[in-house]
Amino acid sequence: MKKLFIILTVVSAFACKSKKNIPDVSSIQIEVKTERFEKDFFLMDSTHIAASLDTLNEKYPSFLRDYLYNILGALPQPDSVVRYVGLFKKDYQNVYDASQKKIVSFDIYKKQIETGFRFLKYYFPAYKTPAAIITFIGPLDGTANAITASGVAIGLQSYLGKDFPAYQTEYIRDVYPDYKSRRFEPEYIPVNCMRGIVDDMYPYKGTGRPLIEQMVETGKRLYVLDALLPETPDSLKTGYTEKQLEGCFSNEKNIWSFFVENNLLYETESNLIGVYVNDGPNTPELGPASPGFIGQFIGWQIIKKWMEKNKSVSLTELMKKDPKDLFEESKYKAN
Repeated sequence: MKKLFIILTVVSAFACKSKKNIPDVSSIQIEVKTERFEKDFFLMDSTHIAASLDTLNEKYPSFLRDYLYNILGALPQPDSVVRYVGLFKKDYQNVYDASQKKIVSFDIYKKQIETGFRFLKYYFPAYKTPAAIITFIGPLDGTANAITASGVAIGLQSYLGKDFPAYQTEYIRDVYPDYKSRRFEPEYIPVNCMRGIVDDMYPYKGTGRPLIEQMVETGKRLYVLDALLPETPDSLKTGYTEKQLEGCFSNEKNIWSFFVENNLLYETESNLIGVYVNDGPNTPELGPASPGFIGQFIGWQIIKKWMEKNKSVSLTELMKKDPKDLFEESKYKAN
């Protein structure tokens, strides 16, 4: 394969990209409550776990079951649950304490999520907006965000800051390398929450398709996420650093040329194209300064190009559109 080594450069012109034509959703009414499950969980009487779980069940009749069996992974036998919960509560007390110090006020993120819900109701009125935002503490190597029957569940153990000591252990560094753990900051909470909703509405079905179709499919999702969180920095939504994102914009033509010249657009072999549509520290062929998952950037640009020509198309219609057709109709040419 021909390789093109691109050093992604910083161009200040892209440091702040303004958003235009953002709908006014302030009048849209939503009903969502915040439930701080982790506080009630860690306030349990450790000497009376069974009775405390009964009390928790009265307050969180649906979520407690999800938490115990799907998040904690406890076995569904009473004695086993009590023993498991007691050990987890003891082992994770420091993680809980850290979460209360790191995220002093959850209201900041709640307001951003609520705004995202208003845009969700504006663009996708048929989707049932979650009734609650539920915060919890789960295993460090477990679920960070989930859409449950009770609402959007947010695992605060995944937002304690990239330098949190527990993230530096050998095991966690194997599970979450630096390029992932650097995103373990509270400002990613609204982004991950809304991304989870997009995936809930439209489960990903691009696996096995040609690279260009996978890139366009991920681009569609990023375009929708951008619409739901228009005031959130693009670096948070892409997961790139600001320098990586600026470098992508300044090298868009070179990145596109790399895919074209190496005949990758219609490649389906996962071991050849996986690096472009999956998370990673960088894109090796494009240089160490490049981001991983660079395919979503190109897909995003293709979608923006297509939407410029089809302004009347709703986001619902966009998400139903076949990625192959979107690419061909976009007549995309990198800037």
